[in-house]
Amino acid sequence: MSFFCHQVSYTTDARHRLLHDPHDRIEAIRAPIEKLGGKLQSSFLTLGPFDVMVIAEYPDHISPAAISVAFSDGGAIASIHTIPLLPLTEARDLPSDSPRDPARSAFAASSGR
Repeated sequence: MSFFCHQVSYTTDARHRLLHDPHDRIEAIRAPIEKLGGKLQSSFLTLGPFDVMVIAEYPDHISPAAISVAFSDGGAIASIHTIPLLPLTEARDLPSDSPRDPARSAFAASSGR
């Protein structure tokens, strides 16, 4: 299973409806995620360019794209960005083909490896 972050911005109308009639949106997104074999890990209201951030785990790389399309088709989403996440414990064990890889070198230096 792989982790993904969905950064979601609501439309102005959807944001207005949620502010005037707040209800739990988490249960509304849990079922479609689980239907695709995923698991909702956590969700957050955010300050900044997005309204909500959802962390979910999926069995493949197609399911998060499918859920993004499904959420967008609902009409309440102005934009959604889906980002694959790599846990630090897995990133630390990535093979390095080049000892000059700056990202790898910076990570190794900061982690004491």
